[in-house]
Amino acid sequence: MTTIETTDPFTAAGPGDDGSLYAYRVRGTGRSAVVLWIGGEGDEPDRVVTLPDTGRRQVPVFVTVRQARAYASRRGRTLATPDANTLELVHVQRWLDDPVRRRVPPGAVLGAWNFFEDLARGLDAEHRLPRQGAVHDGAYEKLFGSECAAWTPDERRAVIELLTAGVELWDSCPVVVRPRSRG
Repeated sequence: MTTIETTDPFTAAGPGDDGSLYAYRVRGTGRSAVVLWIGGEGDEPDRVVTLPDTGRRQVPVFVTVRQARAYASRRGRTLATPDANTLELVHVQRWLDDPVRRRVPPGAVLGAWNFFEDLARGLDAEHRLPRQGAVHDGAYEKLFGSECAAWTPDERRAVIELLTAGVELWDSCPVVVRPRSRG
């Protein structure tokens, strides 16, 4: 497992901190918010922006993209795009409620999988997601090709386990709503 330096991207340079900054809207049944996401430079992985707090990291969350943009601007950063992509996590959560009878929403599942990995990296909480191996790699490749119907039973179980852990991470991670900007 690679530990990513998770310094405040607004005040210190560290791995990935010079990457582009994006707003990302997450719509879930338990929690919905706009988060900031930073693209990794070079080989560095992407991550959700988190802020240091005593003993843990917090995700700054916003109600609107405009609030996220203003926050970033006050911190000396600009968003790479004026709008935000949206993760319809609610579609994933509905599928997880009954994965046997419901059809896999491939785009939402792919987006959620990537988001949960980036969220875990930002929080330095990779241990909260299942350790990924060859079964996950196979499932991800099929998902990327919209071939979820071809998942083996082991791949399907691995995806459900990972997404269930990711939803739990998102719904329980420490957040700070509309954080104050430090001048």
